[in-house]
Amino acid sequence: MNIGTVKEIKINENRVGIIPSFVASLTKQGHCVFVEKNAGVGSGFTDEDYRKAGATVLETADEVWQKSDMIVKVKEPLKSEYGKIRPNQILFTYLHLAPDVEQTEALINSGAVCIAYETVTDAFGKLPLLSPMSTIAGRMSVLVATNLLQTQHGGCGTLPCGVPGVPPSKVLILGGGHVGQNAAFIAHGIGADVTVLDNWQPTLERITTIFHNQVKTAYSNPDNVARLIADADIVIGAALVAGLSTPKLVTKEMVKTMKKGSVIVDVAIDQGGCCETSHPTTHDNPYYTVDGVVHYCVTNMPGAYARTATISLNNATYPFIEKLANSGYEKALREDKHLRNGLNVFKGKLTHPAVAKSQNRPFTAWEVVLEID
Repeated sequence: MNIGTVKEIKINENRVGIIPSFVASLTKQGHCVFVEKNAGVGSGFTDEDYRKAGATVLETADEVWQKSDMIVKVKEPLKSEYGKIRPNQILFTYLHLAPDVEQTEALINSGAVCIAYETVTDAFGKLPLLSPMSTIAGRMSVLVATNLLQTQHGGCGTLPCGVPGVPPSKVLILGGGHVGQNAAFIAHGIGADVTVLDNWQPTLERITTIFHNQVKTAYSNPDNVARLIADADIVIGAALVAGLSTPKLVTKEMVKTMKKGSVIVDVAIDQGGCCETSHPTTHDNPYYTVDGVVHYCVTNMPGAYARTATISLNNATYPFIEKLANSGYEKALREDKHLRNGLNVFKGKLTHPAVAKSQNRPFTAWEVVLEID
C-alpha cells in the first residue's frame, strides 16, 4: 500500500502522523511511505531520518495526497485540505466530527473512508488512541492553569501549591476519566486542594482508591457543579462522551459566580467544550477572559509537547496503521471490531451513530456499508 503523511497545517501543530521507526517497519513489509518535506521537523525528525527509514520525501503536500492510498495525520483536515481527499482513500486521524458540521459534510462528499482515532476502541472498552493524548492534555492542563493564575495573565495571583500560612488553590476537575485522572495526578502532586466530579460511581471509587482518599470526589450534577465552581481557583473541563458533543456542564450563569482571576482550562474543547463560555483558541492566542475568568481552550494542547506527544501517539496508532496497510480497509474493518468503531464516514455515508445524533443526521450502519450479514 502507498501510505502518506503530511505536515500539519493547524496553527502551531508540530506533531506528525508517522515517525521514522514505524516507517522502517512499513517499508520492510513492502509498503511505500511518502512523507511531505519537513513534516517531522517540529517533532525532531529530519527528512534524512525518514529517507534512512525507507520513505520517499516529497516536496509538497499535494504530491503526498495524490500518491497515497492512506493518509495518516494527527489533526482533522482543515478547509484547505478538503479538496485533496480522494474517493476510496483512507483518512486515519483525529476527526472530532460531533461539533463540526462543515468537516462532516466535506468528508461525506469526499467519498473517502474516514477512521477517527478518538472512537477506535479496545478490548477493555477504552479509547486507546485517545488515551495517550488525554494523558498529556490532562497533565498539561494543570501546568497551563498554574501559569495563567499569575497576575500578569489576568489570574488571581494565587500559587496552586500554597506556602506555609497560605492555603493552596482549589482545583475542580469535571470528569474522572483519563484526562481527569491525569489532571488530578499533577494537581495533587503539587499540593493543590483537588476535587473530581463524575456521574459514574465506579469512577469516583477508583479516584478515591488511586489517591488514597487525598483527592475529594463528588457526584456530577448541576447543584454540585454550581456550588463547587464558585469556590474554585482552577476548573479543568475533562468530560467526554465518545463521539458525542461534550455536555455543557458549566453555564454562563455559573461562570459569573466564579472568582475574578480564576482559570478554566477546557480540555474537552475538541468535542465542543464543557463550558458555555468556551470557544476554540490556538497556541498563538491561547486564552481570553469572560466575566473576569480566564479561559484556555486550545484545541490541540498536546502539540505544545510535540516530540513526546508524537512518539506516544505513534506507539498507539501503529498497530492499526499496519493492519490497514496489510489487509486493506475492507478486510481490516470486517475483522477488527475495535477499528470498525473508529469508522465515522464510509464512501459518502455517515457511519457513527454518536456523530449522527450530535448533528441530527441519518447514519448508515457498518453492516450495511461493509455488506456484512
